[in-house]
Amino acid sequence: MKNMDPGKCWDTSKKDSWKTLLVLAYQSLGVVYGDLSTSPLYVYKSTFAEDIHHSETNEEIFGVLSFVFWTLTLVPLFKYVFIVLRADDNGEGGTFALYSLICRHAKVSLLPNRQLADESLSTYKLEHPPEKNSSRVKMCLEKHKVLQTALLILVLLGTCMVIGDGLLTPAISVFSAVSGLEFSMSKEHHQCSEAMFADLGHFSYAAIQIAFTFMVYPALILAYMGQAAYLSKNHDNRNHIDFYISVPDHVRVPVLVIAILASVVGSQAIISGTFSIINQSQSIGCFPRVKVIHTSDKIHGQIYIPEINWMLMILCIAVTIGFRDTKHMGNASGLAVMTVMLVTTCLTSLVIILCWHKPPIVALCFLLFFGSVELLYFSASLTKFTEGAWLPILLALILMTVMFIWHYATIKKYEFDLHNKVSLEWLLALGPSLGIARVPGIGLVFTDLTSGIPANFSRFVTNLPAFHRVLVFVCIKSVPVPHVPPAERYLVGRVGPPAHHSYRCIVRYGYRDVHQDIDSFESELVARLVDFINYDWYRKREGNSLTEDDASRSNESSSECRLAVIGTVSLSGRPAYEMEEESVQPASVSCGFTTVESMTDVIEMEPIRLAERRVRFAVDDDEESHSSPNMDMQMQEELEHLLAAQQSGTAFILGHSHVRAKQGSSLLKRLAINFGYNFLRRNCRGAHVALKVPPASLLEVGMVYVV
Repeated sequence: MKNMDPGKCWDTSKKDSWKTLLVLAYQSLGVVYGDLSTSPLYVYKSTFAEDIHHSETNEEIFGVLSFVFWTLTLVPLFKYVFIVLRADDNGEGGTFALYSLICRHAKVSLLPNRQLADESLSTYKLEHPPEKNSSRVKMCLEKHKVLQTALLILVLLGTCMVIGDGLLTPAISVFSAVSGLEFSMSKEHHQCSEAMFADLGHFSYAAIQIAFTFMVYPALILAYMGQAAYLSKNHDNRNHIDFYISVPDHVRVPVLVIAILASVVGSQAIISGTFSIINQSQSIGCFPRVKVIHTSDKIHGQIYIPEINWMLMILCIAVTIGFRDTKHMGNASGLAVMTVMLVTTCLTSLVIILCWHKPPIVALCFLLFFGSVELLYFSASLTKFTEGAWLPILLALILMTVMFIWHYATIKKYEFDLHNKVSLEWLLALGPSLGIARVPGIGLVFTDLTSGIPANFSRFVTNLPAFHRVLVFVCIKSVPVPHVPPAERYLVGRVGPPAHHSYRCIVRYGYRDVHQDIDSFESELVARLVDFINYDWYRKREGNSLTEDDASRSNESSSECRLAVIGTVSLSGRPAYEMEEESVQPASVSCGFTTVESMTDVIEMEPIRLAERRVRFAVDDDEESHSSPNMDMQMQEELEHLLAAQQSGTAFILGHSHVRAKQGSSLLKRLAINFGYNFLRRNCRGAHVALKVPPASLLEVGMVYVV
């Protein structure tokens, strides 16, 4: 080893990286470009008019080829491969990735439970630090709620059109591929949908770039040129527009087999993408709860949603039976794809200004150049409204209505919880003097609040005058990043003094994270509580490492001012704990991390400067020699109390809500809340099903929300 040339090691590493890159590029051919590879099967047939055989020249054929060539060159190659793919969110792509980037650089998110503490996540990276002087575009977006709502609607529109394309693509791809069987026996759209950008999280930027530039792009151009050459010599019969007739007889069967296989792969890719998009929508409160099955323990992101799969199957069959030809299907799918492209262009323009901090003129040039090209195709697709293009518009309207109603009601429920939460003093006053007992076990009270005591717990105690000896208020929230590292997922703090055995735990997930099943979640949560108790008592023992203000606040009996990022790491073979402390001044009802708790706060709240410190330590065997025996005994008693409660069992306390519009609300609001949201709530999976809570451990608290 000592005689090994360092240069050879570097060459070996370089070869391995290139090998991995080429393997990823090869894999992306099926997942990312499987759908695009089937487009030559139906593009010419759905583009040409039925009277093509009356044309005396080949100008029409070569004109279509020219459109195909320049569209493939300008949109997928220049726009996506060289520009849009760079607008990734820590390696993730798609409409939500663009929206996440924009929300991270500007206060435009309508989700009301954002915390400044979330910005300390290691995945919450800002490659371009914000400028001292905010741009006018940013100030305008942050000031006007109407623009924020319009931005959300734009994102939902793009999402709904992608879902609609997930319905149409399998129908048109398989229908076109199988049409070759009929031939043997007797509108142009470029869906690299967005597919290369949406699948960026599964492959690297370089792999997708290599695959498209050196394999997919030239292969498609040659396929379209070959078909155009054949049509230019044989357009005396309408049947000659079919793709398979231009294939030589001796290779027609292998081409048919490959086309069918490619259509299956491409259809599966877009269906899987639909599952992923719906899961992301659900994670940020924009879609009713559905059952998400993770089909792989090793490969992240492989999910299956039974309800959506059955709906897609039924609708695909209905579309195939209803249209019965690729022309109408192509018109419908073309409009869906062009809408998504326009949405991506608009969002990327905002990313150029807000995230890349480029001059507005650069974003305007990008928007005008690519937007004008896509707008031409979009307007052409709209002219086919009565010939199939109406379908994606209808689907988008239905899906957007469902998603917007669910999102609106979710925000209103949060605001109701916020305004009706109870004080910490109320919780501390509960005891035997009021006839309230504490029973063995751990009670996990699920709430959307990141501070304060939720109203559903006060209702629970009112109806059942008892609660568990260990009480944990759990808030599962989504943050605008694709992934949250497990070591940074749990934000833990006390609710009241140590003797009360009450805690708060905020569990943070990214929009692409896999949520844990309830068994592993319960074990992980208890482990993080143990870590926090160890840290908290260690901090008190090592009071000399804190400021006087920190030390005095750590001894307050009713303090809820500290939350710790708790995660275990390996340090010299011994358990270690990492804590990130942030000292803040309370800016809302309760202390703790400043929390955005109303729609006004989202717009007007200014960030508070934080005094940040990282404390890393290891538990040593001889630590007792320099620690307080009394504190060690108290810590041991608290740990034993927690573990005894775990052995007694865990109860999951969830709210069972009914939402009603307040008197005097507009007719539209009453329809949306009283009928729309409650209908969706009754027909989707409950929170306990989504969390996989065992029925024997479930305690539901009925709540009526008047919003």
